[in-house]
Amino acid sequence: MKSNKWILIIGGILAVGLMLTACTHPQVTKEVESIRTLSVSGSGQVTLVPDIARVNIGVHSEAELVTVAVNENNKQAQAITDALLKKGIEAKDIQTANFNVYPMNRYDNMGNMTGVEYSVDNTLYVTVRDLKSLSEILDAAIKAGANQINGISFDIEDRTAAQKQARDLALQDAEAKAQEVADTVGVTLGEIQIINVSNMSYVEPYPMYGMGGGRAMDMVAESSVPVSAGQIVVTYEVSLVYRIK
Repeated sequence: MKSNKWILIIGGILAVGLMLTACTHPQVTKEVESIRTLSVSGSGQVTLVPDIARVNIGVHSEAELVTVAVNENNKQAQAITDALLKKGIEAKDIQTANFNVYPMNRYDNMGNMTGVEYSVDNTLYVTVRDLKSLSEILDAAIKAGANQINGISFDIEDRTAAQKQARDLALQDAEAKAQEVADTVGVTLGEIQIINVSNMSYVEPYPMYGMGGGRAMDMVAESSVPVSAGQIVVTYEVSLVYRIK
């Protein structure tokens, strides 16, 4: 009898414990609210006229003695620098971009080596801030001894304002598209959940290449160099995610 009594007591204690546990840890199920969103993209584009140009102006010299080749090249390079300074180019905008000295083997008609000549290349990287004078500057450099003109490119010195304008236009475009879609399908735009600037790009005027030495440079020196700056296009692309009601 006692054993049965203890079994009943223990069973009662366990039952009460289970009831208390159920009361202190209720199982609550909450519905997760479904959030509806609308994703749109927009683009903004700003077209600018370049205000600076960058050009590589070079001197190529050859001689049997390396000292002669270097000295001759130095004289021509200095003459070009002086001519650029006289045309209003500041010293800070003239930079030595390349200086090379290398031997070249000479051969006769039979293919036999007859000697060695030395070649010297000196290239100046020049920034022109007055595009109206670019043609005159190139003329002056050529007349001073430049026999290599390479890679004329055009740019905007300060792109900050153009970048901001293109970005603002892209955002306005995306907002307008979102409102148009919302009006069409009969929903209301809520807060913006995500803003993503996906891309920023520049389309620049194609660089001008290839005024080499020889007769080509002589022909250029006889007349003004025609130069056209073209346009630079700054483009921004953005995407927005709206909460809709």
